[in-house]
Amino acid sequence: MNITRVLFQDNIPRWIIFFIDLTICFVSIIIAFLVRFNFTMPSPTVMTVKDIYFVFYAILGLRFVSFLISKTYKGIIKHTSSKDSQRIFITITIGSLLFVVTNLVFYYGINGRFPLPFSIIIIDYMSTLFLMITLRVLFKALYTELVNPYREKTQVIIFGAGESGIITKRTLDRDAGLNYKVLAFVDDDSKKDGKILEGVKIISFKKLENLLSKNDVAHLIISVQNISADRKKSLIDLCLNYDIKVLNVPPVKDWINGELSFKQIKKIQIEDLLEREPIKLSVEKIQNQINNKIILITGAAGSIGSEIVRQVIPFSPKKIILLDQAESPLYDMEMELNDYKNNIPYEIVIGDIRNIERMENVFNTFNPNIVFHAAAYKHVPMMENNPSESILTNVLGTKIIADLSVKYHVDRFVMVSTDKAVNPTNVMGASKRIAEIYTQSLGKNSKTKFITTRFGNVLGSNGSVIPRFKKQIENLEPITITHPEITRFFMTIPEACQLVLEAGTSGNGGEIFIFDMGESVKIVDLAKKMIKLSGLELDKDIAIEFTGLRPGEKLYEELLATEENTLPTHHRQIMIAKVKEYDFDMVNKQIKALISSFDNQDNISIVKQMKELVPEFKSNNSIYQELDK
Repeated sequence: MNITRVLFQDNIPRWIIFFIDLTICFVSIIIAFLVRFNFTMPSPTVMTVKDIYFVFYAILGLRFVSFLISKTYKGIIKHTSSKDSQRIFITITIGSLLFVVTNLVFYYGINGRFPLPFSIIIIDYMSTLFLMITLRVLFKALYTELVNPYREKTQVIIFGAGESGIITKRTLDRDAGLNYKVLAFVDDDSKKDGKILEGVKIISFKKLENLLSKNDVAHLIISVQNISADRKKSLIDLCLNYDIKVLNVPPVKDWINGELSFKQIKKIQIEDLLEREPIKLSVEKIQNQINNKIILITGAAGSIGSEIVRQVIPFSPKKIILLDQAESPLYDMEMELNDYKNNIPYEIVIGDIRNIERMENVFNTFNPNIVFHAAAYKHVPMMENNPSESILTNVLGTKIIADLSVKYHVDRFVMVSTDKAVNPTNVMGASKRIAEIYTQSLGKNSKTKFITTRFGNVLGSNGSVIPRFKKQIENLEPITITHPEITRFFMTIPEACQLVLEAGTSGNGGEIFIFDMGESVKIVDLAKKMIKLSGLELDKDIAIEFTGLRPGEKLYEELLATEENTLPTHHRQIMIAKVKEYDFDMVNKQIKALISSFDNQDNISIVKQMKELVPEFKSNNSIYQELDK
């Protein structure tokens, strides 16, 4: 039988640990007597044999009871943690303080003498505390070396030599089954370079690449809590060059019971490579607009709508109305809101924005002050093949919500649009542009402030390439991309919705706000990085296939984000687009005719009318290109 396995098994009877702890206490008393009396027996005038027996019985008896109450013997010794040491410290300290109290009671209230010499109490306290904690730590270290020697361990690097970095290392050490050895700490603070922390050397960031090139490193763990987006990107890119997986320690607020476990340390996602610095919001201005107001959010179960719900909650609205026709996702949102602790009143409403009677009832019942209109069809190929549905939802649905907003004196109507409405090449983009035109022209003669926000693709949203790529990678299927040169702008969902709130609450009405989307990303490069982040090798474990542009799809998205066609605002990431203004009566007449053409189900006729409304609408890779000749 393997003696190591027997010695370090988890199911050692707890009474053995209890007996060992009492033995430590017995030894500590002997040490206390030996030290106190210079390794000789005390004379009968100082302490009689009866007194000595009393001390032994009193101390051991009290320790026996205190160990039973505090259950210090219950912990698994090989996994001793700071909490175990804390429990031992508290138990021993309270026990020794009781000895002090006993001494004082005897001296002042019974016989005028101390039954337990204070020197014995102090030495016993220090000896017991030292032995119980030290022996546990030594046992844990012995287990680590015998069962998981460093030569068998996988090397990792921790980025961040602060408090979070220390906790991360201790988390790895605590879970010995992980077989990890921390090779080094890396820190941006050059003053820490060369110092030793928890037995591990700290190196500066500029030496990291040299360390990676000379060592077989499996993971780099980012433990810095407030790392900048640029620094995170540079770290990830560097590690990807050496095929090193990057892990990320979650924020402290997400630690379970304030303690980090290794299972909480997650792999870096592609979203981390595309994120930017946090947006600075005009919190006071948003608070003034939303606080104690009734907020209606259409498409509230979708990616953007649901995030707007989450972003609105901290500003204490009077009530939030979540409107969507998708039953299951709306139910999921209801369950999520039930878990919120700030108890914001909300109402779940299942309804179709194309049904005027249902929408009339919603506005009449709740009388919203602000409407965030996120409901829409947005898949380009789907709408290219179903233009009538595009008109019914994106145009008629928007018209109904906008008209009711005017009728019921809504203060603000914030429409979520898309970059595909800029010089549209597909039915979806054109339908959103028509919706923009209608709301903008309607707002000219209305007290309701109509505000439009445009942005590009959002990471992780329904229809985004990211979830599709992740699924293909998980299944080891070829990643399908329409064209090797196709590029897109990307923004995280929270970032996009924060800007929607910022623009929507600061606009004066009539503006079309566009967001700074950063640099465009080549989709094929995005796919390659996702493959690397998954620990796979391109063309060996997984392939990339090009399928050709889909109907209505274009290679490059446009945002009109230049000085020639935009105006700056108070926020550096938000601009106002200079767009053509339309006469409401003319637009209203054309849009009504367009909507009425739904009944004929003549796609060519519908798209032709759309092109008349939006002259810049030029179809791309579509059967409707014939209409542009």
